[in-house]
Amino acid sequence: MEQQEAGKVLELASYAGHILLENGAEISRVEETMERIAGHYGVDSSSFFVLSNGIFTTADSGFAKVEFIPFKGAQLQRVAEVNQLSRDIADGLLTIDQARERLTAIRNMKSSGNWGQILGSAVGSAGFCIIFGGGLMDAAAAFVTGALLWAFVCFVTAPHTSKIIGNIAGSALATTLCIIFHRLGFGVNLGNMIIGSLIPLIPGVPFTNGIKDLANEDYLAGATRLLDALMVFLCIAVGVVVTFTVDSWLEGSMMEVILAPGTDSFTATFPFQALAALVGTIGFSVLFGVSRKLWLQAGICGTLGWLAYLVFFRYTPLGVTFSTVAAAMLVTVISRMSSNIFKAPATIFLIPGIFPMVPGGGLFWTSYHIASDQFRLALESGYSSIKITLAIVFGIILVSGLPNRFFRLRGKRK
Repeated sequence: MEQQEAGKVLELASYAGHILLENGAEISRVEETMERIAGHYGVDSSSFFVLSNGIFTTADSGFAKVEFIPFKGAQLQRVAEVNQLSRDIADGLLTIDQARERLTAIRNMKSSGNWGQILGSAVGSAGFCIIFGGGLMDAAAAFVTGALLWAFVCFVTAPHTSKIIGNIAGSALATTLCIIFHRLGFGVNLGNMIIGSLIPLIPGVPFTNGIKDLANEDYLAGATRLLDALMVFLCIAVGVVVTFTVDSWLEGSMMEVILAPGTDSFTATFPFQALAALVGTIGFSVLFGVSRKLWLQAGICGTLGWLAYLVFFRYTPLGVTFSTVAAAMLVTVISRMSSNIFKAPATIFLIPGIFPMVPGGGLFWTSYHIASDQFRLALESGYSSIKITLAIVFGIILVSGLPNRFFRLRGKRK
């Protein structure tokens, strides 16, 4: 192959990797896609090295390219489209120029837009408020707060501030709004209102992809993404602590927040929990840019995982940690099977599907107990959150490490 033609192939592969990385794909998928494209067009001497925010492309012909690629926000529909494009290339359906045109069209695809994401945040917040123990009025307050929070993210923090400042300001805004609603009598369980409202800020994409990178033995990228997720968790906690501290100064005393009632409430029944998990997961599917035709499938994945957790937790002696491991394993199995059934990357189902198990409640209670100087309770809540997080990591890694043939229904993999 001529050197000029080889350069075009490597540029094409690098372009595909760029789109994947900036829209929330895991490192292994980026590398696999780039290698598949280059290999099909006969450029076997290429070498790709992918980090969480950069791609290094080199070849024996002398071609070399280094790109810095910041994460712009999850748009998983674009990840799915590039994944399908690479399959079409491997099947010999596209020339280099045709593939380049399709990649440009994919990169320019319209997302759900700010207002679609705002609605997704509102619906997701309401659903997850119920999952974490809230009632109907609490969910209504979380719906409004989730919408206002994401409007703030879209129009203020995302275009004008850094990620750190944006997450601190966003969590402070959500906490403030919930406190105001609670004092106005709009909502009963303040803790659950805040938990549901904060969930849209949880870094689901770097957290899940970091776990998958670790499962694929890409420890550098995995550690980097998990560190990024940890930084966001800390920023959210800072926003909550600052808000309650300022409120205590203004009111003269720390506001008392109590844990929501137990499992006897109406919203804690299995049918209502299933509905809340379905609606909440679909809401976050919108937020993460999942294709509309896969919203329901992603929602079902999250619903089945959450119901499995409830069954294990309520009716077996496994406890919270091992119930979370079992449920995370189930969600990962369903995601990989759905990948084959619906011809889409497993990430599309896994990222929204794992959200019901993310320890958003532990994050809030740790922050609140720090703000109220209850350090023993803060340590207990923080330790519980760490255990749940590690349980999710372990559950995903266990299933992600299994051979692909276990999840192939018709001998094909996506």
